[in-house]
Amino acid sequence: MPNAPSPADRAPAVRRSRAGLSHPLIGGGTDGNEQLTAITGTILIVLLAVIGVTILRIGQLISLHLFVGLLLIGPVALKLASTGYRFARYYSHDSAYRRKGPPVTPLRLIAPMIVLTTLVVFASGVVLLLVGPGDRGQLVLIHKVSFIVWVAFTSLHVLGHLPSMPASLRSVRRANPSLQERAPGGAGRWIAIVGALVGGLVLAIVLIPDFAVWTAHSASVHHHRG
Repeated sequence: MPNAPSPADRAPAVRRSRAGLSHPLIGGGTDGNEQLTAITGTILIVLLAVIGVTILRIGQLISLHLFVGLLLIGPVALKLASTGYRFARYYSHDSAYRRKGPPVTPLRLIAPMIVLTTLVVFASGVVLLLVGPGDRGQLVLIHKVSFIVWVAFTSLHVLGHLPSMPASLRSVRRANPSLQERAPGGAGRWIAIVGALVGGLVLAIVLIPDFAVWTAHSASVHHHRG
């Protein structure tokens, strides 16, 4: 009678079996959530760098500022969703997320301010775009102040997570392309990322006609100053 396979011999088969049962659009657990958050965060850093450049020459780059600002809405919403999901799973006592633990205390303390200022920055920006420069009232002040506060707290957030981001991004690159051993939920994560970017892009393209009043106003101000 042949010898029964040892636990070490059975382990690869068990892993392959579990991977085969994993749906490619969902799953990944805490590692998948961390990868999604890290990739989205990297995209946001790049787009925010572009926004920073436009602010330095806002008169000449107002169209780019408006376009990238609208494009950001998709990835920002995804980032809020991924971090909010981790928050909800941790505080609902999910065992995997409890084992992983929460972010460090300073990052947890500033999280509500980041969420609040994020909503204010983008809501005020969209409203400003739609009402135009002739009827803006205190909206510009609200948008500017909330943006400054948002950048300050978001910078602390990025600095707090920066040490762990390279490892999270490397784990995405190391994923085995074999279907049987691919990280669960990988396809779903990329669909979410591409969907967020496409959603922001579509919104920006749809609202391009509303840029005209702002570009005309910016050109007028620049001409009078010159």
